[in-house]
Amino acid sequence: MKTKKIFYSVLLIALPLVWTSCSDLLDVEPDDLITKENFYKTEADFQAATGPLYNKVWFDFNDKFYYGLGDGRADNLYAPYSDYVYPFTDLSETGLTGPLVSAWGSLYNVVQQSNNVIIGITESEVSATVKNKYIAEARFMRGTAYWYLASLWGDVIISTDPRELVKNPIVNKNPVKDVYEFAIRDLEYAAKYLPESAGQAGRLTKYSAFGMLSRVYLSYSGLSENPNSGTRSQEYLDLSKKAAEKVINSGVYSLMPNYADLFMVDNNNNPESMFALQWVPNGDYGVNNTQQAYFALGSDITGDDAAWGYWTRASYDVLKEYESKDLRRKATWMADDDHYAEINKANGGYTVDHTADFLNVKKGVVGSTKDNAKITRMNSALNTYMLRLGEVYLNYAEAALGNNASTADAAALAGVNKLRVRAGLDPKTSLTYADIIHERRTELCMEGQYWYDLVRRSYYKQQEVVNYITAQNRGTITPILYDAATNTVSVDAAKSTSSRSIGAIDASIFLMPYPESELVQNPLLREASVPYQFTEERIKDLF
Repeated sequence: MKTKKIFYSVLLIALPLVWTSCSDLLDVEPDDLITKENFYKTEADFQAATGPLYNKVWFDFNDKFYYGLGDGRADNLYAPYSDYVYPFTDLSETGLTGPLVSAWGSLYNVVQQSNNVIIGITESEVSATVKNKYIAEARFMRGTAYWYLASLWGDVIISTDPRELVKNPIVNKNPVKDVYEFAIRDLEYAAKYLPESAGQAGRLTKYSAFGMLSRVYLSYSGLSENPNSGTRSQEYLDLSKKAAEKVINSGVYSLMPNYADLFMVDNNNNPESMFALQWVPNGDYGVNNTQQAYFALGSDITGDDAAWGYWTRASYDVLKEYESKDLRRKATWMADDDHYAEINKANGGYTVDHTADFLNVKKGVVGSTKDNAKITRMNSALNTYMLRLGEVYLNYAEAALGNNASTADAAALAGVNKLRVRAGLDPKTSLTYADIIHERRTELCMEGQYWYDLVRRSYYKQQEVVNYITAQNRGTITPILYDAATNTVSVDAAKSTSSRSIGAIDASIFLMPYPESELVQNPLLREASVPYQFTEERIKDLF
């Protein structure tokens, strides 16, 4: 999509998005008489306006990019025939790679629809207390989108008013440091003004914002002029800890007892979910979760022809991460002889029946319409996790580790060990970075996170991450044998390895190419970034 079209289309869809229901939990009655002049008059209008920020604007990001980049590029996921995965795994994407272009457009749709909501609510005559709550909701979404944009592209365009970009879409980008600062300010505002509790299931709370701040502060702590400095800012490590503590100590969120239950449609908006995209059961294209269609091993799972996941598989590299008793493996990847009671319920469940030389995606695969009436073709109705409590425990642990070789911080150990015990594993008595990144990879696998973990590390230990990715040996496809009973993967010596061409592994891999159409429409994207002029103060006294 061309630059002008991206920003202009957001203005055109601003009011139609107001009418689009987000889920059975965020439904808003349509009103054919809605106009710009009679909208933003009541709190019900504000709810309607913010509702689509939970799904429609994120659709193109969620459809393929969420996992293609987050897990494919991290080499969790291997799909040699899927052009929405292998360009990322092979480090060969360009400014013409479809999901990359779509993600840029989607993230800016989040930004600009959030801007439309902020402007509309700000200009209304409703009380400041009510306005601040919904402005905070929109600023959370905008800040989260800018964290993704900064993590992926570094220097990008900061925009607060889409009307200005329609007038002149040829504008300078802003430096990554300012983009992070902008995201932080949005999220700090959200942490101050969002409510203590959600009110409606699936809506954000102030602790959603503190949780996201624990992530963004942690990323920002390592950002400096020297990507091999080896150290992170103690100030921002401490802020990350404090933000995570706010969540952990609030009592608003709690872990689900059974890890696999996190990924059941009936458990959408469970006590562990802090921010999830809300897809509409039986909803139209654009408000549906398509991921099951791309992941499902076969039509015997989905009950229809939308099951294209036979060649979408776990990498050898990620399978080596699972400890023998780790229950998370089965909930994430399907191995031969694994049994799933929630799929094909009428026939006593579904047992995977193929050879032991590959594993397919389970997380996001929920079964057919016969298993759950909310499921339709190419719509699993399963929420997409953007932030959950498990990550916040891990954010706290990494911030507590900080610049040290290990930590025995009591709260860090308590959080990590809750995740390990739930997964059927023994608790730890101390934590190193290797321990924490191992837990992040297995706990959040196929939730679009691991590439961003590597990017965060590259801000201050870039060569270490380059060496790590080089050691993944992505250019070799390793034939495997997998023992599901012990989570043990081994090389199948009876088969030959095959090679695959991949891109160069160097410092350049940590920034995505700008979409080619954007460079054509806005030549200033090729030029040096220009510092952003902030017009408001940071929120004080959050902690």
